[in-house]
Amino acid sequence: MTELLVLGVIIVAVLGFFNRDRIKNRFFPDKQRNYTMDDQFNSDKREREKEIDRLLSKIGKNGLSDLSAKDRNRLDELSKK
Repeated sequence: MTELLVLGVIIVAVLGFFNRDRIKNRFFPDKQRNYTMDDQFNSDKREREKEIDRLLSKIGKNGLSDLSAKDRNRLDELSKK
């Protein structure tokens, strides 16, 4: 019985060793990387668009008067880019 337990532990250790990259990527995935300047530009553009959409939906729900001064300034900054 103990021989089977030792053999099982060895097999699990060997399988874990050979699949360590797959296990690491499964539980600790890498953050999105931007490989080129175009990817970085597009990523930044998407983030700006998401923020603008969030602010515009806030205006659509509650009106322009509901925006704080900080939100108004941020919307002005984003609209100039």
